[in-house]
Amino acid sequence: MARLGMVIDLARCVGCDACTVACQTENGTPAGIQYAPVFRKEVGKFPQAKVLFLPTLCMHCADAPCMKACPTGAISKREQDGIVLVDQDKCCGSKACVAACPYGALHFYDGKSGLKKFTPGTAQKCTFCSHRVDRGLDPACVVTCPTRCRIFGDLDDPQSEVSRLMRERNSVALRPDAGTDPSVRYLP
Repeated sequence: MARLGMVIDLARCVGCDACTVACQTENGTPAGIQYAPVFRKEVGKFPQAKVLFLPTLCMHCADAPCMKACPTGAISKREQDGIVLVDQDKCCGSKACVAACPYGALHFYDGKSGLKKFTPGTAQKCTFCSHRVDRGLDPACVVTCPTRCRIFGDLDDPQSEVSRLMRERNSVALRPDAGTDPSVRYLP
């Protein structure tokens, strides 16, 4: 069994938002919902000021709090690769998963944008573009990144590029205090 994950090299991210736009285009996300936002923070003072960028998405946690919080079992983890998905037909819209996620990666779709692809009153989140992964392709955000700051692969394969980078560059998790064992790591 594989555990798919992503490593994001913060030194390479230029904040271009190509990943965000690619994700919205690929998944047709409703207005106001971004599965892959890039956060910006200005640090320092002139003349030493700079902008830092933090690309985010669902962390596809091994110990997913959203899955535990879901009262209907609508959130599950795929056995073959560990991707965490929401079953729109089972979602009751309680927003318990939204509240439980320490990363703010789940969104509630109220149905106002009129897209027929999404069920109003349900939770939405990044799927690692599971429809692409099932065809042997990388997620849209990975393919689109012009600086190649996102690297996708099997975390359980010690020979994979993501595993090698995590070892060699001392990857870090967002919110390690949450204890979720995320499948997305950052290279400082």
